[in-house]
Amino acid sequence: MLKKIKVLFLDRDGTINQDTGSYIASREQLLLIDRADEAIALARNAGFLIVIISNQAGIARGIATVEQVEEVNRSLHELLSLKNAGFDRCYYCPFHPEYPHPDYDRFIDYRKPATGMVELAINDFLAEGCLVDRGASFFVGDKTIDVECGLRAGLRPVLVRTGHNEEALCLSRNIIPEFVADDLYKAVTEYILVSS
Repeated sequence: MLKKIKVLFLDRDGTINQDTGSYIASREQLLLIDRADEAIALARNAGFLIVIISNQAGIARGIATVEQVEEVNRSLHELLSLKNAGFDRCYYCPFHPEYPHPDYDRFIDYRKPATGMVELAINDFLAEGCLVDRGASFFVGDKTIDVECGLRAGLRPVLVRTGHNEEALCLSRNIIPEFVADDLYKAVTEYILVSS
């Protein structure tokens, strides 16, 4: 018997931690957005599993290594865990269309707005006997590609104004989030927890 679960899918840079404008390649550059850890803790307490879905094309571009990205992800998990806000899974895509690379080109369908990383997460949960309830699961990010990815995957997309704040771009492209919030904390407290 499959166990039904709800998942909060989160973009990383600009949603959980500050998008500093330069590539985050070390623990020292990792700065949480105000109350992002509290938001994740509240979502966990409400029964959501937490999954990070992140484009990390700096790998294909040669400005970050796989090891650096994984170290930053580990550091982020440790930082969030201080507030009982760690994540359950983390996926990243190293591919970039303008920087072909024999090791990374096979991940083309993983780069947001494509849904490869979301589907991989859902299949990984399924392999553990858990069925993701897409209608009760959310995708939160700061870019149009996050909203589009959420929509394509049948999740409930929420846009945050931190990071790139692409609210106007979403509207101009008719890629409409279910809700727009100032930050992750407000997304969780003002919408996700009250509408799930």
